[in-house]
Amino acid sequence: MKGLRWRYTRLPSQVEDALSGEEGKEEKGEEEKEEEAASAPAPVPEDPVEPQLAGASQVLGASEIRQLSLHLPPRLTGRSWSLAFCTSRDGFSLRSLYRQMEGHSGPALLVLRDQDGQVFKWTGRNSFFVKGDLDSLMMGCDSGHFGLWLDGDLYHGVSHPCATFNNEVLARQEQFCIKELEAWVLS
Repeated sequence: MKGLRWRYTRLPSQVEDALSGEEGKEEKGEEEKEEEAASAPAPVPEDPVEPQLAGASQVLGASEIRQLSLHLPPRLTGRSWSLAFCTSRDGFSLRSLYRQMEGHSGPALLVLRDQDGQVFKWTGRNSFFVKGDLDSLMMGCDSGHFGLWLDGDLYHGVSHPCATFNNEVLARQEQFCIKELEAWVLS
């Protein structure tokens, strides 16, 4: 585990994208407007290409996979999803999750279901932050509370309202027990 690092990753929200796109529109010339149009992201297809799964999910059903694929960046559309980690196969351990994810440098999707059957959802209207160490994995932060906190055993979790996710508590209660957690590598 030497050299294990963590970092925050921030993705712009749709609101921020819209606001930054509105600023200075009148000042731009036709050439700049054409360049923007050429580099604009492709619209989300109504009927997405369903990803090929290498592994069976205990958390996501076919309809949830289709919904998630609608929100993936265009460069990830149609890529295969490989199940790198799941608690039913690899056990409840954050260290095991880190070991299984070692060497995977591409995008990953972390999904979990709690013991009340809740699957955590991302609104797409916010920024996203993640921090991890050997003792816990945290996502989102607001006023000293994490949007989602998972312990090193990947058994207990805590969720609070958070500006990062613009969410209420992500489970039925602030404290919950994890039933299943999966990490998918999109390659």
